[in-house]
Amino acid sequence: MFRKVLVANRGEIAIRVMRTLEELGIASVAVYSEPDRDALHARRADEAYLLGPGPANESYLVVEKIIDVAQRAGAEAIHPGYGFLAENAAFARACDEAGIVFVGPPADAIDAMGSKTRARELMKEAGVPIVPGTTDPVDTVEDAARVVDEAIGYPVAIKAAGGGGGKGFRVAESAGDLEKAFDGAAREGEKFFSDPTVYIERYLPDPRHVEVQVLADSKGNVIHLFERDCSVQRRHQKLIEESPAPAVDAELRDRIGKIGTEAARAVGYRSAGTVEGLLADGEYFFLEMNTRVQVEHCVTEMTTGIDIVREQLRVAAGEELSVGQDDVHLDGHAIECRINAEDASKNFAPAPGTIADYREPAGPGVRVDSGVEPGSEVTPLYDPMIAKLIVWDVDRESATRRMIRALREYELGGVRSLIPFHIALLGTEQWARGETCRDLIEDRGWLKQLAEPKPEPAVEAADEEPQVERTYAVEVSGRRFDVKVVGAAPGVDGAAPAAQAAPGRKAPKRRERGAAAAGGAPGAIISPIQGTVLRVAVEKGAEVKEGALIAVIEAMKMENEITAPAAGKVEELSISEGGSVGTGDTIAVIK
Repeated sequence: MFRKVLVANRGEIAIRVMRTLEELGIASVAVYSEPDRDALHARRADEAYLLGPGPANESYLVVEKIIDVAQRAGAEAIHPGYGFLAENAAFARACDEAGIVFVGPPADAIDAMGSKTRARELMKEAGVPIVPGTTDPVDTVEDAARVVDEAIGYPVAIKAAGGGGGKGFRVAESAGDLEKAFDGAAREGEKFFSDPTVYIERYLPDPRHVEVQVLADSKGNVIHLFERDCSVQRRHQKLIEESPAPAVDAELRDRIGKIGTEAARAVGYRSAGTVEGLLADGEYFFLEMNTRVQVEHCVTEMTTGIDIVREQLRVAAGEELSVGQDDVHLDGHAIECRINAEDASKNFAPAPGTIADYREPAGPGVRVDSGVEPGSEVTPLYDPMIAKLIVWDVDRESATRRMIRALREYELGGVRSLIPFHIALLGTEQWARGETCRDLIEDRGWLKQLAEPKPEPAVEAADEEPQVERTYAVEVSGRRFDVKVVGAAPGVDGAAPAAQAAPGRKAPKRRERGAAAAGGAPGAIISPIQGTVLRVAVEKGAEVKEGALIAVIEAMKMENEITAPAAGKVEELSISEGGSVGTGDTIAVIK
């Protein structure tokens, strides 16, 4: 087994991996960006090293920097968590070349399953049922129109070949939607996966999203840990997951498990992976394979008692899986709610900010995987997930009651979150009947009733009473250390101890408490979020109809469409593609 492992991630998943490392007696190494200097994962590890500025492409996605840190720290292996470089075959190969073990599948398996078109082709050859559609990329909108007319029919899903996690996924209900869907999927594929290639599938209007957890080692053992249901989604991204799936009986469970293990064997898989599928009218279709640990792996751990991260580490170290298929049993029911910084009443708009009061729920059968504390900044640079709340009980009804209790216990101030949404949805008849709840999630009227009062801002260190002892994070040759300073506290003029200006550490700034302008000029379109302008769909002077697309703004890894509230002429246009926009900024003025 390894002596030291670097965790190439941040937030709750980094801490989740570190907990298992500690239990195995393995030293942990963290990496962090400048905004994450004081983050819990950086402080939790035995060692922590600065990667660079906040944007992921300058820090968490820079392979050379991560390899360099691993070598300097003496880490024998790297666990990528999920997201960032977790499904990056080039990163896996770079680890191999540097003599560092990649805690995940072989690079060839990542390549095979990372390309959704290649994965569909492989599964078809292996006899695994796939959703009807193309197994080859589609190059142009015209080609797509021809394929749809000749072989599939509307509605269709346009998907990025390298996509996943809801990214690069668009639906065309009719021929009039095809170009917009094609362009959107290609754009997200290029942005998130450096691959604009797309393919086409038949769109199943209201399927259940059912996936199976698989584990495989280098000794030829491949097992499954039963299925999870992840049907409650917004924008094709998961919100609530549960295990076992409410619509799956024993016979179907056995069939889905075999599909999962056959898919893993077909690509020579090793490590933990998830075979995702769609269940519609009793038919189960292969969707894709995620070659990493999943966000929702926790519900499987709760119902099987198997530490999936521990099995990943065993396999990476060349050991056999600790269990065989006959040792795996389902026990009870588990539910996971993603606690995201989003405002459900505004169609799940990102809601970054600073966390104020914070207290996690506890009690029997309750687990919280988080990476925040009072004062933590939920930045628009990264995913909006604050934490994952997981509960277990003897059956689905009991687990639901326990989850609602735990959600009501959760104290989370300073930012808007999905807690009110989860409480409301879990109390509906649709959830009780085990439905996908898509009708509720797409009902703007139902979502609007979940609006909350504006959160109170967090009290920052500069607003507190003067203190004579403080701890600061400083870096020496890129490695993070906590330094305690005893001396004069900041005075009324804001003066700080000399150590506060150490290299790489700026003095904390007082923030004004005034809210951004809620109104603006007549006809002004005000940005509800802070983010990057991906697309400007109009020009100054153009006439637009009510509901017309004005711009697409990306925030917290989600694209948000800004539309015209009324028909008129674009008198002013204050944004440009590639630029940034803040909450409360004027995007355009329509009169």
